[in-house]
Amino acid sequence: MIEHIVLFKWQDGTSPEAIAAVMAALQAMAGQIPGIVSLSCGTDFSGRSQGYSHGLVVRFADRAGLEAYQPHPVHQAIVVNQIKPIVADVLAMDYEFGGA
Repeated sequence: MIEHIVLFKWQDGTSPEAIAAVMAALQAMAGQIPGIVSLSCGTDFSGRSQGYSHGLVVRFADRAGLEAYQPHPVHQAIVVNQIKPIVADVLAMDYEFGGA
């Protein structure tokens, strides 16, 4: 299994509505992009996130699923049209593990 984790830090002044729209679009990817085993996204509540206020976790069965996800038109449309205009910083990582 592959876990894809992304943390988002938004530009100052970004509206809660714009952030909510991004989160809704990300959540909807689960039903639109083949290869996604599970997907969750949400808002940090701990205060330990060093300014990264929202996160995304996407699970794939294998690396091929992740590789197909990155250039998928649905994913790219969200990145280009919704995330890039309002994001200040993104931290992403991918790791492989043996569980389901």
